[in-house]
Formats: sequence, C-alpha cells, structure tokens
Amino acid sequence: MRIAVAQVITGADPAANLELIRDYATRAQAAGADLVVFPEAAMRAFGNPLADIAEPLDGPWAAAVRGIAAELGLTIVAGMFTPGRDGRVRNTLLVTGPGTDTSYDKIHLFDAFGFAESDSVDAGTSPVTFEVNGTAIGLATCYDVRFPALFSANARAGAQINIVCASWGSGEGKAEQWDLLVRARAVDSTTFVVACGQGDPASIGQEQAGSAPTGIGRSAVVSPLGTPLVTLGREPELAVIDVDPSDVAAVRAKLPVLANARAL
Repeated sequence: MRIAVAQVITGADPAANLELIRDYATRAQAAGADLVVFPEAAMRAFGNPLADIAEPLDGPWAAAVRGIAAELGLTIVAGMFTPGRDGRVRNTLLVTGPGTDTSYDKIHLFDAFGFAESDSVDAGTSPVTFEVNGTAIGLATCYDVRFPALFSANARAGAQINIVCASWGSGEGKAEQWDLLVRARAVDSTTFVVACGQGDPASIGQEQAGSAPTGIGRSAVVSPLGTPLVTLGREPELAVIDVDPSDVAAVRAKLPVLANARAL
C-alpha cells in the first residue's frame, strides 16, 4: 500500500483549508498513493472558534472532501468538527474514498497541560476501523496516542495499520513524548503507525496566539517493531511511502504480544 502523509498547516478559513486538502491530495495521487492522511483540525486550526463551523457529516465541507476523493480515486482521512451535545463539537476524522465512507470521533479528550478540550468538545465512545484495498486500518486522534488500549482494540478488530491524526501542542518535553508514543503504540499493537500532525506554524513565520495546540510537525510512519520508516521536520511537507501490510503477520508470529496479553 502506498500511503501519503500530508503534514499541512491549516488556518481559520475552512474553504482555504479545503484547497490545501485538494492540493496535497492531488500531489499524493500523482505519486500513486492509495491513501492520503491529513492532520487533526484540517477543517479549522485550533485557536479559532469551532462551534460556528461544525457541520454534520453530510454537510458541504465533508461533501467537498468526498468530491476530491472521488475525483482523484484515492482515500482521504482528514480532521473536521461535527456538532456534539450541549453546544459542544465532536473532534471527528472523516474517511472517504472508493468504497469507503466512515468517521471516528476522538475518544480521549485533551484535559491536560492546562488545556481543557472537554470544555468545547464532546467525546466519542467507539473505536473505528475501515478498509482500503483489503487492508484494515484503525483510527486515533492526538491525545488518544497516550492510551495503548485503543490501538490494541483496533488491532484485535483486524487493523494492520493505525492512523493517528494530531495537532500536537508544544512545550517542554512534548516533542520527545510524541516521538516516543507513536513508536510505542506501534510495538504495543504490532501495527504500522501512520502519525500525521499539523506542521509548526513558526516554521512558516506564523506566531502562535494563546495556548491552543497548533502543531509541532514531526509526522512519522513507524514499523510494527517500532522502527521509524519516515520522519518529517517542522515545515509543511508531503511524504509518500510504501508499506506491506503482510509484514504485520510476520511480526506477530515473532512477537505475539496481542495473543500473550492477559486480563488483569
């Protein structure tokens, strides 16, 4: 499977962000990708109001992403916001492409490091997997990466690849934690991990206002044994890599952590 990682930096305007998705998806398709992954908050960057742009999965923004995927003949994963309960939104990953249309609502909300995502975001409740060309793929969003059980649940549901879409906050030790966590989750679940984060706005001369997590870059693709296969820097970038999902079975034959796990 050829996977493209679109490390973009989105802004406040959902229409402009759609054009960014179109641009990077077109480049991914030209490179032969089957799947292109965009970060969390691809619809609108954090640090901007969310409730006023949240829309249902059959709304115009999601429909436009579906149109891009259909036009290009590839699967797109992109972060958006959908209406939640009590005036909050849901932090949603839209998945759309040939034969695929699903979504995942972020389960673990980022109430940490002085930020309270639960003030404005309504948590999801269920893991989600989907298939591209017969390969099962699990979904996770940002803070979810700190919770191994989600990745193992996806793997037990058949996932050979886990995708993490993020807008990772900066701060002391945060970049090192991101690098460590995406590798650890690959080993925990013996899956490939495709970790796509927002690029660092400072890398293109944008100043961060407030404490919103706007991205640090450092997207990566990691093997089921935790080896980084692709690592990106801070700037916007498209990386394309071929992965062989059949490698997962070989790894699990040598390292059967899922089969050996005991309920405690």
